[in-house]
Amino acid sequence: MTIWVNEQIDASGMIHACIATSSESHAKDCHESFQKNLTEIQKAWGWQARLRKVTSWDEVPVNALTLN
Repeated sequence: MTIWVNEQIDASGMIHACIATSSESHAKDCHESFQKNLTEIQKAWGWQARLRKVTSWDEVPVNALTLN
């Protein structure tokens, strides 16, 4: 099983938004939205949108919104 995890992360590594789904198309749409929603100031401060794959729901951060 592949689970896609989208995260908006600040320069210190703190996750500010997280959405997890088993749908690759939903994940890619969400990632694009996360990237677009970062302001130029956030980007300058080192914020990033990250899309990663995990194989277990146990690897998804507990604060994640889960989409099915």
